[in-house]
Amino acid sequence: HQHINTSTNTNTNTNTTEIMSTNLNELENATVGMTVGVIEVLCLQPLNYAKNMVQQGQPLTADPRKLYRGVGANCINMGSCTMIQFAIGGSLKKYVTGGDPTRKLKAYEEMGCGITAGIISAIVGSPLELIMIQQQRKGGGSMETIKSIANPANISRGFIGAAVREGLWTCGYLSIPPIVRSTLRENFPDTFDTNAKARVPAALLGGLFACYLTHPFDTIKTCMQGDIERIKYKGFLHTAKAVNGESGVPGFYRGATFRYGRMVIAVGMMDFLQTLIGPMLYPTKF
Repeated sequence: HQHINTSTNTNTNTNTTEIMSTNLNELENATVGMTVGVIEVLCLQPLNYAKNMVQQGQPLTADPRKLYRGVGANCINMGSCTMIQFAIGGSLKKYVTGGDPTRKLKAYEEMGCGITAGIISAIVGSPLELIMIQQQRKGGGSMETIKSIANPANISRGFIGAAVREGLWTCGYLSIPPIVRSTLRENFPDTFDTNAKARVPAALLGGLFACYLTHPFDTIKTCMQGDIERIKYKGFLHTAKAVNGESGVPGFYRGATFRYGRMVIAVGMMDFLQTLIGPMLYPTKF
């Protein structure tokens, strides 16, 4: 979830800012990002399942039928949020620069556009994550799950956590990788003689920072969305107090290893896949 746009693939929290091809226009890059994102979800859904279960204190399983519960909703989430963040991020940047292609965005403008795009994408992403988490907890098909959550009180459940997570994620991800990239290039010019070589370590360090910065909000959101009956977790603050009461600060970081592990694999996959998918989708551009 870039180049001129600031999207950060919601649920994976994998940023495709770093992997856009200069051969393609913005829309083509977003399409490649979406395609790569969906492939990544199909491969790494079990890590997402494990993260969500650990966050809620539920038992894990090795049954593939359970590991892949909710994968349809997650694919739609990945695709739609990539496109929303791309479209909104791009529009905001055009507005800020007054449509002047030569004007570079200042760091705070880049962040402002990214945070806004991330929060708006959570309007779509949060209900899709709710569908997925409910399927992971209870089984059942997508249509049954949609019917069970189709009222305003349920559909918006966990939105605050998702919006804060997306906004903070974008902050972390837009600020850290450029700093890491320039530091590596200055201090190790022989090893990192191009931006491309410094990209993956910068993405991994930026992701580590952004993952741990945002994980407490992701945990609160997941706990709320897993308990739509509100038996254990009521509102956002009540859920935060309940998690803190159960296991203190470490409780907010339950499942973070699975989340970051998925992100490390996803960065590598996206780096590799985008070099394959771009030429497959747009052979005339390469």
